[in-house]
Amino acid sequence: MLARPIVFGNWKMHGLREQALALAGALADRAPRLTGTLGIFPPFTVLHEVARRIQASALWLGGQDCHDRREGPFTGCISAWMLKDAGCRAVILGHSERRRGLGEDDAWVRRKAEAAIASGLLVVLCIGESEEEWQAGRRQEVLARQLAGSLPEGANAANLVVAYEPVWAIGTGRTPRPEEIAEIHLWLRGQLGRLLADGERVALLYGGSVKAANAGAIMAMEGVDGVLVGGASLDAEEFWRIYRAGGGA
Repeated sequence: MLARPIVFGNWKMHGLREQALALAGALADRAPRLTGTLGIFPPFTVLHEVARRIQASALWLGGQDCHDRREGPFTGCISAWMLKDAGCRAVILGHSERRRGLGEDDAWVRRKAEAAIASGLLVVLCIGESEEEWQAGRRQEVLARQLAGSLPEGANAANLVVAYEPVWAIGTGRTPRPEEIAEIHLWLRGQLGRLLADGERVALLYGGSVKAANAGAIMAMEGVDGVLVGGASLDAEEFWRIYRAGGGA
């Protein structure tokens, strides 16, 4: 089980070598020991060097995606075992930018997650509804489908984290109302309890326009174990303030 708060930073397609090492170093220097869980998910190209830079710290390192096969003729892809070999402990899967932008369906996400678990990585499984689905009152329908369809065989509270990221909140500066965030996380915990033997102990994160100014209120809500941070994770000071806002030290 991961120590709370859980704060993961998805760097997305940002970070050339010099920038990545400077950002990772600034965080590593703040985190020789941690009471919670703080992790960064840089681009593939810098993973190995970032792993060496943070090895003396308590930071987690993760990849932003993986293939569903261990090896093979898959040009441009990277396997979960390669991530593990580069020093990663986790991988983000099912992010809306891949589901919607690259056509990854639930079954594909599930296969990737099963490969990640087989390799020994923690899966950070992303789910979330679009603005159109939200406005149409289909949020729970969409999330239930994504969760049931993407959940890997062998998942449990030790190898799975679920991140709820409403698509319309990612990078827009908009977030659901506080009561909505709390309500949907409690609902998701119930869904996980029906799908997995220990599902009610699976960590749940919120993602979508998280920043230091709202992180404390979000992580104080019942059912929210932490946050998945996008743009704000590219600023070491801001990212650290988010972690501290959740009670981490």
